[in-house]
Amino acid sequence: MADLIYKKIIASLRKEIEQGKFPDMKLPDERSLAEQYAVSRSSIKRALGNMAEQGIIFKKRGSGTFINPLYLKQDSGFNYSGKNLGITDSFQVNGQKPSIKVLEFDVVRPDEELQDNLFLKPGEFVYSFKRLRLIDSVPFMIETGYIPIKLAPELSEEIASESIFNYVETELDQEVNKTYLTITAAPSDEEGQELLDLNANEPVGLMEGIFFLNDGTPFEFSTMKLHYKYFKYDSFVDLDNR
Repeated sequence: MADLIYKKIIASLRKEIEQGKFPDMKLPDERSLAEQYAVSRSSIKRALGNMAEQGIIFKKRGSGTFINPLYLKQDSGFNYSGKNLGITDSFQVNGQKPSIKVLEFDVVRPDEELQDNLFLKPGEFVYSFKRLRLIDSVPFMIETGYIPIKLAPELSEEIASESIFNYVETELDQEVNKTYLTITAAPSDEEGQELLDLNANEPVGLMEGIFFLNDGTPFEFSTMKLHYKYFKYDSFVDLDNR
């Protein structure tokens, strides 16, 4: 319940910020916000702390809480603000409808490199899948992933047609909340040109990485190939807690 409350506060404040409800770029104080939302100040503190971590707002000692002006200009595709790192919940679609088309789903023996990436022993198998992600039926990403069978033994093509990370959260009581990603760009290949409707001279964005469960277990090795129009990211760095 506490999670639900602070998330609702964040969603409401973000909507008001994006609608220009704070022309002076300053948010009300915590006491006023607690009264406005009829919640405890601890819920407000948690919501504001989360927003500060995302770079949406910043706190200036003795002056109050202010909106980051660069946040209003950002149009990044991804915003990792939930419990897991799934694309389904993290990709900002602005009211558009996301969907997934499973292109391949199989069980395979991993090669040596994949064994190393997922800390597997010889003889352990993985699910191998390729998915096409779409927004309003327009393809924007080709995703190829590998998940150890022992970590999600009931995984199926049907589950893969929706959010796998949400399945992990709801059915396996785990969270995929850590990742190490390499982000690059490259010329589009035949697959990218065919599935993402790219011309031969148009590039793709590439993301490759390992996704970890909340207990540190490597859960998935994934490669994501994005249409260049969706390949934009914003970053907020905070070294204050070193």
